[in-house]
Amino acid sequence: MQQQVQDQAQQLSERDQALAQRDALLQRKDREIALREAKIEKIQFELARLKRWTYGAKSEAMNADQRRLFEETLAEDEAALRAQLERLRREAEAAAAAAGTKPKAPPRKPRRNPLPAHLRRVEHRHDPEHTDCQEQGCGRPMQRIGEDVTERLDVVPAEFFVHRHIYGKWACRHCQTLKQAPSVPEIVEGGIAASGLLAHTAISRFVDHLPYYRQESINARSGVHTPRSTLASATGQVGAALEPLYELHKRFILDCRVVHADETPVALLDPGAGKTRRAYMWAYARSWHDLAPGVIYEFCRGRGAQYPVAFLGGDNNLGERRWSGTLLTDRYGAYDTVVDPRLYPGRISAACAAHARRNFEELTKDGTSPIGLDALRRFARIYEVEGELKGLSDDERRAHRQRLARPLWHEMRQWLELERRMVADGSATAKAIDYTLVHWAALTRHLEDGAVALDNNHLERQIKPWAMGRRTWQFVGSELAGQRAAIIMSLVQSARMNGHDPWAYLRDVLQRLPTLPNSCLAELLPHLWTSAQA
Repeated sequence: MQQQVQDQAQQLSERDQALAQRDALLQRKDREIALREAKIEKIQFELARLKRWTYGAKSEAMNADQRRLFEETLAEDEAALRAQLERLRREAEAAAAAAGTKPKAPPRKPRRNPLPAHLRRVEHRHDPEHTDCQEQGCGRPMQRIGEDVTERLDVVPAEFFVHRHIYGKWACRHCQTLKQAPSVPEIVEGGIAASGLLAHTAISRFVDHLPYYRQESINARSGVHTPRSTLASATGQVGAALEPLYELHKRFILDCRVVHADETPVALLDPGAGKTRRAYMWAYARSWHDLAPGVIYEFCRGRGAQYPVAFLGGDNNLGERRWSGTLLTDRYGAYDTVVDPRLYPGRISAACAAHARRNFEELTKDGTSPIGLDALRRFARIYEVEGELKGLSDDERRAHRQRLARPLWHEMRQWLELERRMVADGSATAKAIDYTLVHWAALTRHLEDGAVALDNNHLERQIKPWAMGRRTWQFVGSELAGQRAAIIMSLVQSARMNGHDPWAYLRDVLQRLPTLPNSCLAELLPHLWTSAQA
C-alpha cells in the first residue's frame, strides 16, 4: 500500500515537471512569436514611411544628382526591407509547421481585373508542331479538346493622321458659272489643327497637366512638328469658342437650389514684379445628391467675399437672376457675407461635417486624446447612417435622417457641452469643440433638407485636378489664361462627372460648335450631351 502511494506521488511529480517544461516551452514560443511579429510590424512601418517619403518628397529642393541619389537609395531600402519581411514570414511558417499549428495566412494578392472588352484583340494561336500522337506504336491524329487563353495589354503610340478635304470645282460652259461646296468651318480657321488635335491638346494641358513644351516633344517623336506657340494659340481660340457654352453651363449650375462652394490657391505670374502672386480658383458644384451633376470654376485675383457675391449675384442685363438656396461651404469667413440673411434673405448656410471631424482627428495624431477618439467614433456612426441613404429621394433621405441621425447629433451636442466645461480655454481640444458648437446650426442643416449633403467632400474631389496641375505647370501666365483654364476645365470635368470620355466630349463639341445655332447650344452641355456619332 505504501509502495502504491509512493508510485503515485512519483507519477504526479513527473507529470508536474512535464507540465512545467511544456509551459516554459510555450512561453518561449510565445516570446519568439511576439518578437517576430514586432519585427514584421516594424518593417511594415518602415515600408510605409518609405512610401510617404517617395510620394511626399519635394523634388524642387534637389538638383538632378541629389534627386537621383535619393530615388536610388529609396529603391535599395525598399528592396532590402521586403527581403527581410519575406524571410521573417518564411520563418514564421516553418515555426508553425514544426509546432503543428496552422500558419497565419499571407496577405492576399490583389485580384487582377479583366481587360476591357471594347479593346481590339489581336489573336496569336499557338499549337504543337505535330498534332499526331507521338507515343511509340500509336501515331493516330489527336483531337482538340479545349484551349487556355491568356491576355496581355499592349499599346501603339498616338497616331497622327491628316484630314484631306478636296473641294471639287464644277462649271457650266453654257452659263459660264462655277459651283463649289462651301468649306468645312473649323474652330481655328486657316490653321492645321482639326477638332481631334485641338481636343487632344486641351485635354493634355488641363486634364493630364502636360505643359505645351512637353506636348511639343511628345508629338515630335511621331515626326510631327507642333511648336508650343502653335499649341498655345490654338488652345486660346478653343477657350474663346467655348465661352458661350461656359455661360450656359453656369446657369445650369446655379439652377440647383443646393450648391457646394470652395476655393483653392493658384500662382499667377506677375511680370512687373518678376515673381508670382497668389490668386484663387473658385469652384461651385450642384448638390452631391442631385441627379444631374456638374461643376464650374472661376478664376479670381483674390479670396475676398466680393468674388462669390458677384458670381452668385446674377446679371440683369443677361437675364440671370440672383441665386437663392442653400450654400454648403467649409465656413471660411468670406462666405458669411454671401449668405448674410440681412442682405440675401433667400440664402441658407450649411457647413461641412468633414471639417469639424478633422479638428478632432488632429487631436488623435499622438494618440493621447480620449476626447478626439470619442468624437471620431461618434462621427463614424453618423457617416455610417449617411452611407445607407444613397439612392433615396430627398424626402426619403430627410425622413431617415430625422429618425436615425438626429438622435446621434443630439447626443453628440450634449457630450460636447459637458466636455467643454472641463477643458481649458485656448487648448486645441477647446478649439475643436468650439468650432463644432458655434457652427452647430449649419452643421446639422442636412437634417432639415434631404438635398443637402453631409459634407463638402464632393466638391473637394473636383478641386483636386487643380492641386495636381499646380505641381506641373506651377503658375498661371495671366488672368486671361486663368479664366480660359476655368472655362475648359469646367466643361471637361463636368463631362467626366457625367461619365463621358473627356476627349470624345471635347472633340465632338469643337466639331459641332461652328455650325450649331445658338438655340441648340444647350445640346452640348455635359449633362445633356450625346455624341453625334451615337
